[in-house]
Amino acid sequence: MSLIAVTGSTGALGGRVARRLADRGVPQRLVVRDAARAPRLDGAEVAVAAGYHDHAGMTTALRGAETLFLVSGREAADRVDEHRSAIDAAAEAGVRRIVYTSFLGAADDAVFTLGRHHAQTEALVRDRGLAFTFLRDSMYLDFVPFFASAAGVIAGPGGDGRAAYVARDDVAAVAAAVLADPDAHDGRTYDVTGDERLGLAEAAAVLTEVTGRAVRYEEETEAEAYASRAPSGAPDFEIEGWVTSYQAMAAGELDVVTDVVETITGRPPLRLRAFLEQDRESWAHLRG
Repeated sequence: MSLIAVTGSTGALGGRVARRLADRGVPQRLVVRDAARAPRLDGAEVAVAAGYHDHAGMTTALRGAETLFLVSGREAADRVDEHRSAIDAAAEAGVRRIVYTSFLGAADDAVFTLGRHHAQTEALVRDRGLAFTFLRDSMYLDFVPFFASAAGVIAGPGGDGRAAYVARDDVAAVAAAVLADPDAHDGRTYDVTGDERLGLAEAAAVLTEVTGRAVRYEEETEAEAYASRAPSGAPDFEIEGWVTSYQAMAAGELDVVTDVVETITGRPPLRLRAFLEQDRESWAHLRG
């Protein structure tokens, strides 16, 4: 079985994927910034690079790998440039394919500004002539509890739009299955979603029922959304990403349901109620 290079293994998604690959006995190389933080997994090598921008380090770390699992980089103003550096390094190292974690509805004109970054990254992979599989994940189910403030308010310009949120665990299961048999998925773009369409008011109702804390949705105008997030001190691009993620929902860009999770993993995707019941720490801020 050919070697897979896995990025992001010290993070929430990449770590889940790496553990699943280890369980399957798939040989992998964990590409990390700090070797001491890399998970200790059977059959896993560790290679160090300072980050996606470390072209030389990434090139060395990727030599000998046939497939690169490229977890999209942290949100940053230069994220596409970092992705370009990693993709170029992969090509120069002899990597044959990239499995990339993209976003649902990735397009140059996506309402969600970060969705444009994903579209640009997909184009970079294609332009390099590499084989690919793009996993266009819907918004994470894991984030939904954090839409609500400690006061129990979900505020944003989401209108009555809906999304089929998908759990990180389900995304990781899909990614691991793809990586374990990559030839079968070359050239495919998968919309990875849940099977439950929820508006923000509906999500608030589920949060209320499970947590016992009253949660409500308050729609904001665009101006109100920017003003309410300004005190966070986050950079402008990040605030724009937060606001436009709600606007993408209002525009219907996230109102997509597919059977990808069940088809590839053999089990249905997790729904919000079940997620909340199994991960109580995700809504600890609502306990008061």
